[in-house]
Amino acid sequence: MPVINRIAGFADDMKTWRRHLHAHPELGFECHETAAYVVDRLKEFGIEEIHTGIATSGVVAIIEGQGKGPTIGLRADMDALPIIEATGAEHASTAPGRMHACGHDGHTTMLLGAARYLAETRNFAGRVALIFQPAEELGGGAGVMVKEGVLDRFGVEQVYAVHNAPGIAAGTFMTGPGPVLASDDTFHIHVKGQGGHAANPQETRDPIMAAVGIAQALQTIISRNHYARDEMVLSVTQIHAGTADNVIPDTAYLNGTIRSFVPEVRDMAKRRMEEIVKGQAAAYGVEAELDYQYGYPPTVNDPDKAAFAAEAARGVVASDQVIFRENREMGAEDFAYMLQARPGAYMVIGQGDTDGLHQPGYDFNDDIAPLGASYFVRLVETAQPAR
Repeated sequence: MPVINRIAGFADDMKTWRRHLHAHPELGFECHETAAYVVDRLKEFGIEEIHTGIATSGVVAIIEGQGKGPTIGLRADMDALPIIEATGAEHASTAPGRMHACGHDGHTTMLLGAARYLAETRNFAGRVALIFQPAEELGGGAGVMVKEGVLDRFGVEQVYAVHNAPGIAAGTFMTGPGPVLASDDTFHIHVKGQGGHAANPQETRDPIMAAVGIAQALQTIISRNHYARDEMVLSVTQIHAGTADNVIPDTAYLNGTIRSFVPEVRDMAKRRMEEIVKGQAAAYGVEAELDYQYGYPPTVNDPDKAAFAAEAARGVVASDQVIFRENREMGAEDFAYMLQARPGAYMVIGQGDTDGLHQPGYDFNDDIAPLGASYFVRLVETAQPAR
């Protein structure tokens, strides 16, 4: 798989960076050591304009090209997950209960590799904004960076990101036009009844039966209230109630997630959920309260930028290793906030037959890091060619 020769030449350095980051994972917005490591590498590359403390621990570095021109943004996420690692690798996490189980250490490394090359060659017009973002997993760091004015402040006109994908052949690139990832909404339902002795249920208002009724009725939103060709998922993932076999409790709790791609579908789901919770509560003689929380919006690629991204990937790998098609997934990604603010594209790069994302045995495939770095470079040099 061809990569830019210079990037291939420092592939071992990239592996060192990645494995250091893997061994020192940080969560959420508190990616301070990771950010410091990134800044040290950027300074080694001769990059002088570096801005820190954005969205608590985010970093934005600017590389000036040849002459005037627009600014293109390249984003990498830095945060890890609260998972106990089970890889057994020499570079395994040194932080108990935390690990890079989604490959953000690899994403950061790919952007650092691109930064090193772009800082050496500067074979492009205008500027590149390197965006190292915290809190993709929890907290929506991309949205916070947008609210703090990062894209406006640095004049970013288009923005791109890459994510690794287990189960797809290593080095395969995949993207498409329009929605590529779903929205991620969360619901919490609190049911209040009247408990009592399980031998005398007629003297209670059973919150467990109400919770079960609500959980079943919610599935009618999928089967009867939305158009079958508009992909949507509603999953009840938690039901908690009771403490003993002979006691009907006073309360019950339900929790879950809703995934969709269309704003109108999100709004319909919330409205129907409110109606169902209220109606089921009345039917069972209990009180029920819905707390519906809008999460990340759908990740929507600009069609033209997605096609451009695919063409840039063809400059790195063979054409048959670049898949360009509508290929929606029900996962979610906070890069969606940046794509709401600027045209751009989210690209997936296969990392081969490995453990899946968010699994204790997952580890990023270091062999694909030079490919991802080369892709970032091709985006820049193709979008903003030196004059």
